[in-house]
Amino acid sequence: MNTLFCFDLDGTLTRRELLPLIAAEVGLEHEFDVLTKLTIDGVISFEESLRLRFAILKTISIDKVQNVIAEAELFKKLICFIKERKDSCYVVTGNLDVWISPLMQSIGCNYLCSKTKSEGDKLISLDYIMHKGQAISKLRQLFPNRIVVAIGDGNNDYEMFEAADKSISVGLTHNPSQNLITVSDYIVYHEDSLCRLLNTL
Repeated sequence: MNTLFCFDLDGTLTRRELLPLIAAEVGLEHEFDVLTKLTIDGVISFEESLRLRFAILKTISIDKVQNVIAEAELFKKLICFIKERKDSCYVVTGNLDVWISPLMQSIGCNYLCSKTKSEGDKLISLDYIMHKGQAISKLRQLFPNRIVVAIGDGNNDYEMFEAADKSISVGLTHNPSQNLITVSDYIVYHEDSLCRLLNTL
């Protein structure tokens, strides 16, 4: 297959944003919903938002966060699409490596994400924040002859969409960012429709 599919994670493959689910465990769900909306709408940058959330959530055990993420409901048809094309699919997410690694292993495809340092069951530092445009550049170096299709919903996907050959804004969980729509080739609001579209690209 000549197409490389690059999926956002939160709200694209998961039916809810992951960080608010984690925040609910410590009674900060409302605050994180506000942060998520501000980030998706582009009021604050993804990097600013992630650093704020990291500072608040780093005291929670890694194991506890992994368990919360493991319980997150996924879009099953999209996951089936990925599992059937593991070599042609990447998850490109700003989420943290130690938090999402068990989920990524269960899905079974490659992924690019933000990097942390941890000690035992605790996070120590946020060492690298994923910039999705850079991720696409890296994938182009690895796969120079592949057509890159980006799939996402938030403002932090903008750089990925600009760098891709084709881009799909999805409104499966919430309406896609207006900024993202301006650089999208397609806008899709239903999982079945998205799967049909992906199968044509």
